[in-house]
Amino acid sequence: MLGVKSFAVAILCGSLLSTPLASASTTVIPTSFISLSQSPTLRNPGIVVIDPATGQTIYQRGANILRAPASVLKLISTTTALKTFGPDKRFTTTISETSDPATFILTGGADPWLTASAYEAKKYHRAYLPTLINKVLLDHPELKAITLDYTNVYSTDIALLQHFFKGRVEITAAHLASSEGASAQPTKVVESIASPPLSEIIAFTLLYSDNVLANRLAYSAAKQLGFASDATGVQAAFEKTLKELGVESVGLHVEDGNGLSHATRVSANTVGSLLVEIKKNPDLIDIYKGLPLAGKTGTLKVRFVNDAPKAVGLVRAKTGWIDNTVSLAGFVTVGTKQYAFAFIANRIINRESARSAARVTMDKMLATIARPAPKSS
Repeated sequence: MLGVKSFAVAILCGSLLSTPLASASTTVIPTSFISLSQSPTLRNPGIVVIDPATGQTIYQRGANILRAPASVLKLISTTTALKTFGPDKRFTTTISETSDPATFILTGGADPWLTASAYEAKKYHRAYLPTLINKVLLDHPELKAITLDYTNVYSTDIALLQHFFKGRVEITAAHLASSEGASAQPTKVVESIASPPLSEIIAFTLLYSDNVLANRLAYSAAKQLGFASDATGVQAAFEKTLKELGVESVGLHVEDGNGLSHATRVSANTVGSLLVEIKKNPDLIDIYKGLPLAGKTGTLKVRFVNDAPKAVGLVRAKTGWIDNTVSLAGFVTVGTKQYAFAFIANRIINRESARSAARVTMDKMLATIARPAPKSS
């Protein structure tokens, strides 16, 4: 009987093939990986492991079954945004005076990065929305109430702005379909703020799995591509992006841009194939660079450390979970190569203990194959 170190496994077209280790370039999938993939803690998951260099699927299990992906959907959201806008895109928000001295127009670019938190603005370089009103009050200290007509700025950000200045200046906000619909026309720009490059926003979104940012990026990309600014438009934008990348997305169903909906459906194979394209395409390098590193950063900072220490620093991946789903998708280092993988377990019992057990199993699976690149002499 072959030992673990000499057992190579590939699944092609659904058939399990086993051969002795042929060369250093042969991918080794040990029996322990297969055993863990069949663990009751995962409850028949979708699993795929792909060699990006060749496009060969070296292991799959239920990989074409459509499942609720949780936050691994953010891989599609951020890829769509990056392809639509480019990594250097900056969102700008401007406040202008009008012919009415107490009325101002706030014109935005649907900036997902706005904040009313000074702490977030300083630590994460977020665009600080109160800067705009502060400049107005600096120029017009006599104002105790203003009307703020706004367009292409999220209403939740406007509400935060009103709350921030409560007791200092009363802000009456009115949403406009466009700046042309304002009751008073702009006469002079007072102040502008801009977000950092989109590449930085995407890195934050993936590193900390920010649901608001992911959703906003998806909706903005859909609108930019000419689709409706709703779930239907986001799905159309995702399908367009995946098609252009040559990624099969049959059955894809999207309800949001962050994976929180239990009704969203995608296969592990679609996610894995997208990861292969991310690895191959230099224009998508910011997606790869934004992924958390096992045991080191972001949502993976405390993962692998205790349950699968051999994989610490060797896995870059997007985490995900909702009530009945635990997912993980990214890249695992195996010597001198990296392999793309996607795990979606969407039949987990809705208990944190069950979700935790699924995470541990996934971590241990990757630890069976992860190994550092040999040190150069």
